[in-house]
Amino acid sequence: MKRTVCGLLAGLALAVCGCGPAGASGDAAGGTPTIQHVDPAGAEKLLTGKKVVVIDVRTPKEFAAGHIKGAKLINFSGADFATKLGELDRNQEYLVHCATGGRSTKSLAVFKKLGFKEVAHLDGGFEAWKSAGEPVEK
Repeated sequence: MKRTVCGLLAGLALAVCGCGPAGASGDAAGGTPTIQHVDPAGAEKLLTGKKVVVIDVRTPKEFAAGHIKGAKLINFSGADFATKLGELDRNQEYLVHCATGGRSTKSLAVFKKLGFKEVAHLDGGFEAWKSAGEPVEK
């Protein structure tokens, strides 16, 4: 009996939560955002393979000290963060990062709330990008 109940609960959990690929959530075709987590190598692959827009959510001072080429600065700590994010094309694919991943992880909730379709998160942030030897622009 105990095994049957556990089996039913496990099946129900899979049915409710789904079982998509690791690191991804949502279904862009159904209107739910797809959020994937990438390391610096995965981010580089995204940037060379597609037209992905980089959103840097650090402060202007951090951005001026160095950033990913072509990145658009939208300061997560700014009072107008959600407004500026809301001005972007929700159908465009974005790569978001901060210094180490804290602020950009928090920003994912705003991307979801605003209905963005595809967002990649650079795990480890800009520090991981630099440590991996990826190019930095000043």
